[in-house]
Amino acid sequence: MSTESLLLIGGLAILDMFSPAIIGVTVYVLLVAKKQQSRLLLAYLTTVALFYFCTGIFLMLGLDVVFDPIANALNSHSARLVMTIVGAILFIGSWLVPKKKTSGSPKPKSFSIEAMIALGFTTSLLEVATALPYFATIGILTSNHLAFYEWLPIIAGYNLIMITPAIILLGLHILFRRFMTTPLRKIQALFDKSTSSALSWVMFLVGLILLMNGGMI
Repeated sequence: MSTESLLLIGGLAILDMFSPAIIGVTVYVLLVAKKQQSRLLLAYLTTVALFYFCTGIFLMLGLDVVFDPIANALNSHSARLVMTIVGAILFIGSWLVPKKKTSGSPKPKSFSIEAMIALGFTTSLLEVATALPYFATIGILTSNHLAFYEWLPIIAGYNLIMITPAIILLGLHILFRRFMTTPLRKIQALFDKSTSSALSWVMFLVGLILLMNGGMI
């Protein structure tokens, strides 16, 4: 796999680091939960990472059947054209996403391991359909026709990168609990403003990356 493709996947993983649901739940638990914060968050983050990891494996094993005939039918010029068109649609659509207020990030029904696992599963299930960077990554891996042992660690690494900000916030809270309340409240306010703004930024950046990869920029 080329260095360019790996850098592109790394850029897409960095986009997914700023998931409003993951960071929103992390901040909420750190601010509100009185005990077992580490166990609660690790249960939630493990559930999310495993859900996306399993989804990635399922797509990688299933998409070959769909994409192989398409890849064989398209020459390089046609593939770049399709990539450019999709990138342009996402780029333009990012400016048209309506701005709307939200009621805040997802919250667990109770502070228990079971509730956090359930929250991780339900939020992942609801948001996986809009995981544009992840789907773009799966498409890149599929088009490179990698062996199982080559793409599996890439997907695992992608999902670890995705939950890295939450792990960092947890670590900072453990080390500097007294000083973290104000920064956490500011982060909470930022991510509670609008889910549409996060979606528009993801669409903008993924569209831009596809335009660059398609040769338009």
